[in-house]
Amino acid sequence: MTFFHDYFEDISAGIRDGDPVQLELLCQLFRAVNGCGRKVILVGNGGSAAMASHVAVDLTKTAGIRAVTFNEADLLTCFANDYGYPLWVEKALEFYADPGDAAVLISSSGRSPNIINGATAARARGLHVVTFSGFDADNPLRSLGELNFWVNSRSYNVVEMAHHVWLVAAVDRLAAEKGAAIEATSARVAHGGPGLHRHGSDRRSA
Repeated sequence: MTFFHDYFEDISAGIRDGDPVQLELLCQLFRAVNGCGRKVILVGNGGSAAMASHVAVDLTKTAGIRAVTFNEADLLTCFANDYGYPLWVEKALEFYADPGDAAVLISSSGRSPNIINGATAARARGLHVVTFSGFDADNPLRSLGELNFWVNSRSYNVVEMAHHVWLVAAVDRLAAEKGAAIEATSARVAHGGPGLHRHGSDRRSA
């Protein structure tokens, strides 16, 4: 029982490290990118790749923010085979990213070569870069983003769970905002609000 109590405390502490101001800035960035007709690209390795897939689907479906990953087996194995694993993210961004997109790059250690190379390439291509890392406070990934989220832990699962909760919290924030906007529009329609006319009552004869 002590193990699980301590384990849950560690994960809770990691999640509580999240900065609400930074998360609000992340939401603002996602809104701005989407408003310009661009997309969010999420990339990670292993568990972080699975997290990227979850968040990309929820951003698109629930929050209305177009998001993609590079987790297709054919893409990943082709690029890793042809360019080497340290360069496959960089090359995928070269082929699929557009200036003004947002690249969310996730590495628990902040030292994965493919993620670091991808972040550097994304900056050079005019993408907005957001990083998620943990372990050492001075890990190289943490210095490469406009927004840099860091978990003060050396446990992979603690770091990954904190990253995941922070990202889905941003999704839920954006989804709630979207829902509120839809409700407000529906209310204006139902009550014939400014600029909204029912039953053609405003039409004039030619």
